[in-house]
Amino acid sequence: MPRKHIRFATWNINSVRIRTHLIEQCVTEHNPDIICLQETKCTNDQFPEKFFRKLGYDHIALNGMKGYHGVATVSRIPFDDVETKEFCGKGDTRHIMTRICGDIDLHNFYVPAGGDVPDREANEKFDHKLNFLNEMTSWFKNRRNKTKNKYILVGDLNIAPLEHDVWSHKQLLKVVSHTPIEVAHLAEVQAAHKWIDVMRAEIPEPEKIFTWWSYRSPDWTKNDRGRRLDHIWVTPALKDQVGNVEVVRHARSWEKPSDHVPVLATLKV
Repeated sequence: MPRKHIRFATWNINSVRIRTHLIEQCVTEHNPDIICLQETKCTNDQFPEKFFRKLGYDHIALNGMKGYHGVATVSRIPFDDVETKEFCGKGDTRHIMTRICGDIDLHNFYVPAGGDVPDREANEKFDHKLNFLNEMTSWFKNRRNKTKNKYILVGDLNIAPLEHDVWSHKQLLKVVSHTPIEVAHLAEVQAAHKWIDVMRAEIPEPEKIFTWWSYRSPDWTKNDRGRRLDHIWVTPALKDQVGNVEVVRHARSWEKPSDHVPVLATLKV
């Protein structure tokens, strides 16, 4: 019997091999059909494929590197195609696309964090981040085919663009991830393919949404100083097919957690 719904998750796992217990807990509680991971921090041959296959994820697409970055998409439904794109010529494994249901491209991204200083001349990492976003804009502009493209974009985009995507808009305006120049660059990416921000379409401002809380806080729940760094976007062709967003906030309190939590949504097929 054909599926009517596909539940998918996006999650910066912050080193997949040491946090398989978190994956298992997420699967037990939410049972997603597809999991898009970022910051896997391992080469493709070191990825724990046997673990995922035991959980029923027999279809695995990888783009990893030793010790840093890396993305992976694991699925209970087959992929029709897999594609990776290298941005900025750095070979730092920050993108993978898996085609599902014949004509839906699921893009899994890990945008560079950008370091601590929001100055592209003084900080090479910040410059790399802005260049990465510029290349995303150009790439998606070139791939646009009116409204026919069925794309989903998920991942850790490392930018909290809206006022209520951070715990304090005024205090974070000069902090990397919420600076006006980053927000403007992300808006250009969004406009390049008329992307719809599914989370905000479903949970509009002024309600706050956070998906990340710093490890530096001794108790993340006390002040709730979070940011929405993880995103789910769709192209207009899928605007009525993706929704039912859930941010698994309590995952931030799981044993040895990532500083990000899973975000889930449902695709109607």
